[in-house]
Amino acid sequence: MPAALVQTFRAFAYNNAWANRRLHQACAELSQEQFEATRTSFFPSLQTTLNHVYVADLFYIDALEGGWLGPKVWEDHVPHPSVATLAPEQAAMDRRLIEVCNALTPELLDGDALVNRGARVQRERRDRLLMHLFQHQIHHRGQAHAMLSGTSVKPPQLDEFFSIAEAPLRAEEFNALGWSEATVWGATAK
Repeated sequence: MPAALVQTFRAFAYNNAWANRRLHQACAELSQEQFEATRTSFFPSLQTTLNHVYVADLFYIDALEGGWLGPKVWEDHVPHPSVATLAPEQAAMDRRLIEVCNALTPELLDGDALVNRGARVQRERRDRLLMHLFQHQIHHRGQAHAMLSGTSVKPPQLDEFFSIAEAPLRAEEFNALGWSEATVWGATAK
């Protein structure tokens, strides 16, 4: 597995945290009633959709860390009922994923992670498990973005992936997160 691919997974982890932060900041402008309101999507509200992202992250990140939480994470579908409680917990989860990706080596990325599925153990290559996790997050954030479009709050832009030309536009957000372009891109930052 090439070292450059490891850096790509790291960048995906940072982008994931950035997108979650943007989405949670927008949702923080909603009332609790609006956050819980039934909307058209796979999960019927912003509250349940964003909590699903959090719980799925907990499930997979724990496995990537070598943990064994497994199916018990699914017992509470809405562990954080408000944006005020969800946002810091999701941010902490995002930092865990960044740490997982920052610790990757080509050998680790190519190696297996064990996923506790309850009645069975899933053995999955880390690169495939991470691709699954990132795709899952993007999918459900897209649903939340669409649901947010049905409110008075303008949905944040989530479809950019850290293009060089847009670095000045995100500098303030990166500063608030304690990041720089070099944090995300390492030695390849320009």
